[in-house]
Amino acid sequence: MKANHIQHLYNRVGFGIGPNEIKRLSKKNKHKVVEEVFKNSAKTTPLKADVSFLKDVKPNDLKNKEKRQALQKVSRKKVQGFSVSWMERILNPTEVFREKMTLFWANHFVSESRNNILFTQNYNNLLRKNAFGNFRDFTKKVSKDASMLGYLNNKQNRKKSPNENFARELMELFTLGQGNYTETDIKESARAFTGYSHNFRGKFVMKKRHHDENEKTFFAKTGNFNGDDIIDIILEQEQCARFISEKIYRYFVNETINKKHVDAMTTVFYKDYDIENLMRFVLLSDWFYEDENIGTKIKSPMEFLAGIHKVIPYHFKRPKQALLVQRLLGQTLLRPPNVAGWKTGRNWIDSNTLVRRLRFASIILNNAEITYSDTGDEETMLTNFTSKKLKRKAFIKTKTNWNPFEKNYEKIDNKTLISLVIASKINVGTAELLTENLGIPKKDFCVQLMSIPEYQLC
Repeated sequence: MKANHIQHLYNRVGFGIGPNEIKRLSKKNKHKVVEEVFKNSAKTTPLKADVSFLKDVKPNDLKNKEKRQALQKVSRKKVQGFSVSWMERILNPTEVFREKMTLFWANHFVSESRNNILFTQNYNNLLRKNAFGNFRDFTKKVSKDASMLGYLNNKQNRKKSPNENFARELMELFTLGQGNYTETDIKESARAFTGYSHNFRGKFVMKKRHHDENEKTFFAKTGNFNGDDIIDIILEQEQCARFISEKIYRYFVNETINKKHVDAMTTVFYKDYDIENLMRFVLLSDWFYEDENIGTKIKSPMEFLAGIHKVIPYHFKRPKQALLVQRLLGQTLLRPPNVAGWKTGRNWIDSNTLVRRLRFASIILNNAEITYSDTGDEETMLTNFTSKKLKRKAFIKTKTNWNPFEKNYEKIDNKTLISLVIASKINVGTAELLTENLGIPKKDFCVQLMSIPEYQLC
C-alpha cells in the first residue's frame, strides 16, 4: 500500500501515524492494512470515573434539596475530570479507530449531563461500545439512556402531556434529516415514547401508567407502537441509511458530498445497518484514497491536539488546564453547543481560533507558557513576565517529551519530514519558505511545519 494512502487512512481513522508504522504497513496490501485497523479496535476499553461517592446514596437523598445540590456539585467536578480523561484517551488511544468513532458519534447522538457523572460516564461508554455495532440497536439504546432522556426531556413525556423534543430530534438530527417527516409524525411518535424513564442509577424504566397505549399512525402505519417500533419504522426508510452515510462521508471522507459514492454507501448500509460493514466498505473503496479526498479536511480541535501529540508527546502539568485549551480552540468535550452538536469543516476556524492554532505548536513544544485572561476569553503568548499573581493564576504549563520524535525520525531529513507531517498540498509561498529553512535543526523545522496553515488540514 502506498505510504501517502496509509498516512491518509490513519489521519481519518485515528490521529496520525509514525514513519516506522508507515514503513511496516507499506509492505502489506490495502485489505490487510484495513483489516488490521479493525482488529486493533475490536475490543472496547470503557472510560471510567471515580463514582464511589454515590455508593451509599439512596433515592430519598435526592428529594432533599441540600443533599441533592451537594451531590450535583461533586458530580460537576467529576464531569470536568471525565472530560480531561477523555481527552487523555484521545491523545493516547489504544483502540484508535474506536476512539475516533466515539468522537464521531458524540457529535451525532448529542447529549449532555453536567450534574450527573454516572449518567455522563454511562453514555460516553455506550457510544464507545456501540461505535461499530448495529445502528438499529444503537439508536434504541440511545433512546433509553438516562443522559438522553434528561437532555431531550423525554423523561417528562407522558400520555396526558406529550413532550415532542426527543421525537423531533430523533428524526431531524439522528436518523432522517430535516424535511423527511411531518409534524403529525412527530406528534404520533412522541406518544410512542411516553413513559420512558430511569431510576436514580440511570437504569431504564418504563412507567406504564404514563405510556400511551392507544393506536398511533406513523409513516402511514397504524398500531399500538412503542419507541422501539417507531425506530424500526424509521429505519425502513432508505433515507435513514442515506442520512447516516452522508454524515459519515463528510466526517471521514470529504465535506463535499459525492452523490455516487454516498449512493453506494447507502446501498451497503440499508441492507442491515451494520456500522462496521459500512466503514469497511468506505476504507476499502478506491475513491477514499483519491487525491481530492487527501489533505482536504479541516481538523477538529481534538484532531489538531492529538495530531501534534502523535508526533511529539506532551502533557499539561495541571490537567484542568486541558479544559481551558479545549474551550480556547472551540471544542469542549462533554459540552456540546446545542443538540445539533459542533458545526464542522470551515466552522472550526475563525479569526481567533486560527491564530491560536498557528501559535499553539510553537508554544507547547518549546516548553513555553500560554497565558490567558482571568475570564479565559482571550489569551496572549508570553515567555517573560514579572507578575507573580499572573503567573500563579493565568499560565498554562506543558511538558514536552522529544525522545519519541528523536527516535522515530532519527534517519529522516527535513525535506522528507514535510510529507510526513503535512498531508495537504502546500502553497507556493509556504513551500519557498520551508525550502529556505531546510537547514535548521529538525526539532525547530517540525515546529515550523505544525505552525503553518496547511497543518490545519488532514
